[in-house]
Amino acid sequence: MSAFPTRKTAIVGAATFGEGRCPGYEPYDMAAIAARAALAEAGLTFADVDGVFVTTSNDTFGGGMTFSQYCGIEPKVADNSRTGGNVFESYVERAAWMLDAGLIDCALIAYGSNQASATGKLSSTSKPFPYEAIYKPLNPLCSYALAAARHMHEFGTTREQLGEVALAARKWAQLNPVATMRDPLTMEDYLSSRIISDPLSKLDCCLVTDGAAALVMTRADRAGDLAATPVWLMGAASRTTHRDISSMPDLTTTALAECGPRALAQAGLAPSDIDVVELYDAFTINVILFLEDLGFCPKGEGGRFVEGGAIAPGGKLPVNTNGGGLSYLHPGMYGMFTIVEAVRQLRGECGERQIANARTAIAQGNGGVLSSQAVNILAVD
Repeated sequence: MSAFPTRKTAIVGAATFGEGRCPGYEPYDMAAIAARAALAEAGLTFADVDGVFVTTSNDTFGGGMTFSQYCGIEPKVADNSRTGGNVFESYVERAAWMLDAGLIDCALIAYGSNQASATGKLSSTSKPFPYEAIYKPLNPLCSYALAAARHMHEFGTTREQLGEVALAARKWAQLNPVATMRDPLTMEDYLSSRIISDPLSKLDCCLVTDGAAALVMTRADRAGDLAATPVWLMGAASRTTHRDISSMPDLTTTALAECGPRALAQAGLAPSDIDVVELYDAFTINVILFLEDLGFCPKGEGGRFVEGGAIAPGGKLPVNTNGGGLSYLHPGMYGMFTIVEAVRQLRGECGERQIANARTAIAQGNGGVLSSQAVNILAVD
């Protein structure tokens, strides 16, 4: 296979819709409204799209066709993969290859979920693994609790260090006017929050919200002629290690340990070259694991790395600058929103939470129970 098409494709539109609560809208409505806004940002319309990559909270298969029909698109490619919240970073990777090969000219990536308004709880279409189901786990929470407990056992990670992740997310959310949770949060609040699956408490868990987002991608030879500042895709990679937590090779190391460095190598960058990091924080332990696996600190050092507000506003590494899934929103699949926030940071559109002179960013997605990982490396001129 030829080398990854570094800097040959760009994100030229990014938009969100229905963040938090969006009653009265179906997931396709929400995804289409976000898609229309992302296209308009680039000066494009649905008629320009010939590649559709879509997932919503109410489709199990066929969504590429259904969403295309809804928007009046007749695509050359319609993808509706279901690997979980990392699928959007994988869509970006696939779209880049297809754009570079000339198979398509304009890719639309979209997501919509009304899970909070429709059901008030996490949407799920998957059946439990029978060999785990007999223990009646509260999944996905119990699976992540196993990973957190193992990390604590092996490396001495503490609840206070997990709390640093939750506190940092809340501080970023307080700078984001559309974040769901903006009330102050103290370590005392965190430590006194109700344990749900030991060692994880309510404040270790992501929100349950509505939300939609969309991205538009095209080739470099076209990106410069469009209305929005192009954000270049420098590298992208993905990897899956398991489906169920009982089959995870190592509870403290995710597939990001392989695909993260691979994407960085494609971009010719090291972790120290990255200005902004947007991670899939479905649970606080995720951030610690992913910072280690991406190479920001050695394995086992993630808890110590985040201490003292290191990933909060004013810290040494800006992580989840919108408030993340812990405090901004989490409509079931959060991976789209890490990309959108990275794009907005690189364009300088983030107001109070803007990172000065941000030129490089990581957007990462996590699927299943630490099962499938994907990462995009983004940059602006």
